[in-house]
Amino acid sequence: MKTGKRHLKFFQYVGDTPIVPTKLKIIIFFVAMLLLSTFSTNLVAIMLSQRKTIQLSNIVLVDKLTELYNVANSQKQIEAYSQDTQTSIDSIAQSAKNGFAKDEKNSVALGVNPDGSLLFFATPNEELKWERFTDKDCIEMMENSETHEGSVSFISPDGDEYFGVYKYHPDWLTYIIRANRRSDTNRAMYQVLWITVVLVLIMSAFFILMGTKILDGLLSNINKFSTQLYKMQQDKKLNLIDISESPNDDITYLAANFNSLSSTITNLLQIFQKFVPENVVRKAHEEQFIRLEGSQRELTILFSDIKSFTYRTEVLGNDIIGLLNVHYDSVIRKVSENNGIIGSIIGDAILASYGIEEHVETNKSYDAIKTAWEITAVTSELRKKMSDRRAVLEKERPLTESEERVYQAVMLDVGVGIDGGNVFYGNIGSSKRMANTVIGDNVNSASRLEGLTRIYKVPVIVSSYIMEETLSNNEAASRYKFYEIDTVQVKGKTEGVKIYFPLDKECSLEEWKFEYLDEKFKIFECGLKAYYDGDWKTARAEFKKSGLDVAKVFLERIGMKSSPEDWSGIWTMTTK
Repeated sequence: MKTGKRHLKFFQYVGDTPIVPTKLKIIIFFVAMLLLSTFSTNLVAIMLSQRKTIQLSNIVLVDKLTELYNVANSQKQIEAYSQDTQTSIDSIAQSAKNGFAKDEKNSVALGVNPDGSLLFFATPNEELKWERFTDKDCIEMMENSETHEGSVSFISPDGDEYFGVYKYHPDWLTYIIRANRRSDTNRAMYQVLWITVVLVLIMSAFFILMGTKILDGLLSNINKFSTQLYKMQQDKKLNLIDISESPNDDITYLAANFNSLSSTITNLLQIFQKFVPENVVRKAHEEQFIRLEGSQRELTILFSDIKSFTYRTEVLGNDIIGLLNVHYDSVIRKVSENNGIIGSIIGDAILASYGIEEHVETNKSYDAIKTAWEITAVTSELRKKMSDRRAVLEKERPLTESEERVYQAVMLDVGVGIDGGNVFYGNIGSSKRMANTVIGDNVNSASRLEGLTRIYKVPVIVSSYIMEETLSNNEAASRYKFYEIDTVQVKGKTEGVKIYFPLDKECSLEEWKFEYLDEKFKIFECGLKAYYDGDWKTARAEFKKSGLDVAKVFLERIGMKSSPEDWSGIWTMTTK
């Protein structure tokens, strides 16, 4: 279908709109610049000279004079407080002297009083010394000015002509002047003129001989960089642009700046990831936004706490931070390796959630129990290292009382409680400050189960929810055996719940070997059944026979008593 418009073969078209090649634009620009540099040399020289003069005037007026005037204000306030006028004047002069540029060898800064005397005088030229301001016409001009500020020209006591700017300071009752010697400015103008001639000759040759090569290199860079940027956009991931074989031009400079910005953002993301759960960081990167939102989720909650932490803090003081970091480095790694998300670190305790990552198709309770035993193992390994270190020291001498206390403090032991179910998971707070959190009865329950590990002397205690979900996985069912520990009514609850100890058949820790404990726990379970049934005499016998630490809890609880008449088998806890 004809559009009625003639298309030129040289151009590509989008509809009827021609796409002008970048190469053509640059060639036209190069030719125009070459002609301009050839036919306007004198004009450029004049413009550069004028620009140099304007630049010097602007430097004096805006930067130097304003800065000096502000220093005078500050020193007047200091002088009013210290009553040391001369020191303040000397400070103004020194500040003025520090403000001269390298090419302002004969420039001056001075404070001229109406009578011609000088409040201060500063110059980088050590041979230049003025005792008074001798140009009375200049003083009269400044006195008669309505604004008491503006441009000024004067003849120095040495007979040289100066030009600059001034401003009257009402507190010091003086005219602050910043000026350059005119002959220096003329010399700079001649230098600019010669430089211009040389540059025109060099640039003409450069554009003719090297223009095409630079053009090709520039266009190849633009194409290479844009391709890499497009890929980053598609992948939604910041990377560095490859500039290893790029020429040293402004396009490469822009790419280098982008790389610097990319590195900065990547570093910030890495820091962000250390304080925020990984799934939140990933969602923020994908959606470029974080909302205050949440939903009901079925999650598994793991709560791990260091036992006797108050005592350890009292003994170690600030050194507890280093010990905690060693402990957390291993614990957090184990949580991440088993698909857990660290929700919060509260002093000596860690709260982790499993089942948050929707793309991870594993048994969340199985993952949590694996983590619990791995945390127990790494903590035991840390204690072994401390014991080995003690053995080495004791070969030289016995430990002192204070060293013994430190040794006991660094022998970390942890308890882990695990529960699961429906909880609220999401972001709460405000638009200015928010936190990613998990809220629910099962979160509190995990914390209370961890507290029970101290009572029952086992490293891990889980709820019936965790046991049932774990046993639904064939691999987990063959690895863990769950022993019922008790039926308790924890603080804040109105009903009793059964609690379980999941023994890892693959555990390498000597004190928790399955072959060593399985028979003992079977005897314990017989005692527990008698305990539930109210046959405490049989229960005592079975508990004693088992020889387990957990059985000692029941022996202390029932003593030599018989079960109460209203005995339900539920033990009510009075603490969390």
